[in-house]
Amino acid sequence: MSKGKQKMVKRFSKPVIIAHWVNALAFFVLYISALPMYTEFFDWLYVLFGGPEGARLVHRIFAVIFILPIVFILIADPKSFFHWIKQIFTWRKDDIEFLKAFPKEFFGGHPKTPKQDFYNAGEKVNSLLIIVTTVMLIASGVIMWFPQFFPQGAVMWAYPIHNIGLGLSAAVVVGHIYLSIGHPGSKAAFRGMVKGDIPEDFAKAHHGRWYDELQKEKQPKKKTS
Repeated sequence: MSKGKQKMVKRFSKPVIIAHWVNALAFFVLYISALPMYTEFFDWLYVLFGGPEGARLVHRIFAVIFILPIVFILIADPKSFFHWIKQIFTWRKDDIEFLKAFPKEFFGGHPKTPKQDFYNAGEKVNSLLIIVTTVMLIASGVIMWFPQFFPQGAVMWAYPIHNIGLGLSAAVVVGHIYLSIGHPGSKAAFRGMVKGDIPEDFAKAHHGRWYDELQKEKQPKKKTS
């Protein structure tokens, strides 16, 4: 079958795609605007924002935008959101086996792995890390923004927690970007988050259990006498 005629499988809804890219844009702007605030080495970035005050203003605006996708997806497509939550907190033996083989696949290998769900074990780990770092960033960020409403101890801890959350989230994002656009076979995964569907062969190889469930749903139900 030619590439132009590959059969596609629907994976993500439009609200999920919009939420993903708005969140990604907000994170990128937050990261760039934060760098000169943490070290003088990046002071040259202040030019992009019209100076330190401009960088702080942009950082706060995009901090709000960073949170909005959560609200948006809960309104526009709560089914996808809660499916994601259920999936990432559901672990099987097959997920552990997948993670054991994942380092080889990460570096371009093709290990044999157990069939995976809608989200494979690697995506589940990525999602859990995103949740942890997002909570760290938002909670500490709110305290730093409105220190007058919090105890002095909480304010003192907010700064190192924000820094750690930023560093961890940046590492997660780098890995995520590599697997999305730099890893062999990433073109299909990237398509899923742009157009919402993925090639059938990719679904079979990377989300086999989910693909099997889709096929069962398509089968006509047997009539009972």
